[in-house]
Amino acid sequence: MNIENTQSQMRKGILEFCILSIIRRGEAYPSDIVEEMKSANLHILEGTLYPLLTRLKNADMLTYRWVESNSGPPRKYFSLTEKGLAFYRELETTWKELANAVDTLANKTERHV
Repeated sequence: MNIENTQSQMRKGILEFCILSIIRRGEAYPSDIVEEMKSANLHILEGTLYPLLTRLKNADMLTYRWVESNSGPPRKYFSLTEKGLAFYRELETTWKELANAVDTLANKTERHV
């Protein structure tokens, strides 16, 4: 088995939840999302982020607004819709249940047969 592949699959599974966690706190510009993820040691490329943001927007989880920029083209800032917030809360509950279950299993002492 390839450890890098397994690690990558684990990260992909929580990527959407992490991105929604950032946007839930307030409007977010994609490069700021990339930087915040990087600072949390969850590296994501803009080429991965933009399709995910588009998919979430098309599912009515996100909305966006354009903001004029002094240093280039207008910027697209994303925020959660009501549907997106409800979806986030469901993911948050699922994450807490999974994290608790994994922690319980990973920290059990050895069984003696």
